[in-house]
Amino acid sequence: MAYTVLARRYRSHDFDEVVGQDAIARTLKGAIEQERVAHAYLFVGTRGVGKTSMARIFAKALNGGSADVDRAIMTGGDTDVIEIDAASHNKVEEARELIANSAYRPMRGAYKIYIIDEVHMLSTAAFNALLKTMEEPPEHVKFILCTTEAHKVPPTIQSRCQRFDFRNIPTEDIAGHLQHVLNEEGVQADDDLAHMVARMGAGSMRDALSLLDRLIASGEKKLTVELLEELLGLPRRDVLLRLIDALTTGDASESLVAGAELLSRGVSIEQAIETMLDALRDLMVLCACGADTELVDLAGDSRQRAIEQSKLFDAQGLVHMIALCENVQRAVKNSSTQRALFDALLVRLALTEKLADIAALVASARASSSGASPPPRAPVKKV
Repeated sequence: MAYTVLARRYRSHDFDEVVGQDAIARTLKGAIEQERVAHAYLFVGTRGVGKTSMARIFAKALNGGSADVDRAIMTGGDTDVIEIDAASHNKVEEARELIANSAYRPMRGAYKIYIIDEVHMLSTAAFNALLKTMEEPPEHVKFILCTTEAHKVPPTIQSRCQRFDFRNIPTEDIAGHLQHVLNEEGVQADDDLAHMVARMGAGSMRDALSLLDRLIASGEKKLTVELLEELLGLPRRDVLLRLIDALTTGDASESLVAGAELLSRGVSIEQAIETMLDALRDLMVLCACGADTELVDLAGDSRQRAIEQSKLFDAQGLVHMIALCENVQRAVKNSSTQRALFDALLVRLALTEKLADIAALVASARASSSGASPPPRAPVKKV
């Protein structure tokens, strides 16, 4: 049999299984129970956050009954629940055909339900053709419009819909679902792996499941963080940790060695700086908010290591280091001497405290010569 990807096999099938969109699930479920179902809905959100899955679940709750009908609705093959991809069916003629067919009553369900995905791709003429029908549709017709770009949907269409905004799914929720998938698939994995994959999903359950699918396809008996880094060409975590440790001790030599090792593994300079920015940002938040903050998407050993490293910095110094990285990140984009800029950045980060001492001495000398009080020197790293 053909393989079915994880994103399809582990799709939510009812309101209680929905991950990360609980409020919307409760509202739609309540609308059905109270018989207050509107004639048109607009689901808005980025890719992979559950818009189409929620539309199918809603349609199944309205029209479902037997196992065969439920299965057909959830796979997009039901005769009364018509799914349309507006990206490839965006012409006015197709909109008029839809309107003409909507006049016919459903064959076996209570409603004829139209799920229009990426509805913003419809042409202006197609939107105009739909407008009247959406304002006063037949009593047996329901519309569920899904889009990633709500600003491209005409206000006249939006005003005729109940709008639901799907948020990015929290990393913890994605990680929990990924761990469930790993358990169901009988796959062993590092403790931190599900959380790292979830973080890379950036709020998209589908993206995270697709990445997990790639890892499982490697055929390894146990999925590891090293495998994830190798598969995606990411900077090695152990090398990055060594680099951060070198910065905490002001060891410019070790910083250069660790930076060179990052680049020797095929990581681009821009990607290396991006990874350093993420790590420094986590340390800054831990410094400012404490070890128990929920603003840092780290778990397990990775979180504990970051907490220990954050104790060697202060938030003010980390803000300065992040600014340095950001400046160099912009500079390397159009530079023919990227490696020189990168190495200079590493040395400057490692010597931040010493450079601050020099700056303080210069400021103090200037203040003395002018008779003013020298400005206090702000600490950069805790020692």
